[in-house]
Amino acid sequence: MKHPVSLVLAILIVLSGAVVCVTSPAKYIGMVLAGVGVLVWLFPRLPLAGQLVLGAIVLAAAVGFAILELPILRGAHTDADPEADFLIVLGAKVNGVTPSYAMEDRLNAALDYLNAYPDATVIVSGGQGDDEGVSEAEAMAVWLRTHGVADARILLEDASETTRQNLENSFAVIRAHGGSPERGVAIVTSEYHLYRAREMAAALGAKPIGVAARTSIFGMRVNYFIREGIAVGYMKLAGTLY
Repeated sequence: MKHPVSLVLAILIVLSGAVVCVTSPAKYIGMVLAGVGVLVWLFPRLPLAGQLVLGAIVLAAAVGFAILELPILRGAHTDADPEADFLIVLGAKVNGVTPSYAMEDRLNAALDYLNAYPDATVIVSGGQGDDEGVSEAEAMAVWLRTHGVADARILLEDASETTRQNLENSFAVIRAHGGSPERGVAIVTSEYHLYRAREMAAALGAKPIGVAARTSIFGMRVNYFIREGIAVGYMKLAGTLY
């Protein structure tokens, strides 16, 4: 058998990727591992010309992905002087009626913000998925009330299903309460998602102020930075807000 070491190594890497995909939410890491495993198996079996072509393709893909990731990484921080009259918290997965880790990370960042700026009103934004016991907005509102935020400061937007709808519907809520997103609105979301949220909000005519929620689980942070690179690439290539 030719190249037995690469075969064994490729099988181990692909199996690792499959295990990650099946047993954890970090599916993008799993897919990357599976892709690396295929390359490890394929590369030594190609003639020199094929290796050069494959190497060039992989290098071009890596450079392109790095270009997409750079603004995401640079934008993964809270803006200077983030004070605003309204704060939007973008929804995340609800497990039954309990906030997921991602949602709780965002809620902790929102709570810090609301404690720092006691005059701010918060819009919790997110509809209800088929496998969620309550809407994302309701789960976030309950969490904030439990953590001492006055009910009068909390507005719910519970109809949205995408980030774009989160923003559009929340801007409508702000306008209905006498505010203007065009004059500045703070947006809390996970650090990996903040660049895309800012881009969408600006394209919708708002003046976004980013508030980054740090993802508490390192593996999930890496996973979702990979996902965001793909999402931003789609957004740029398709010329659409996604």
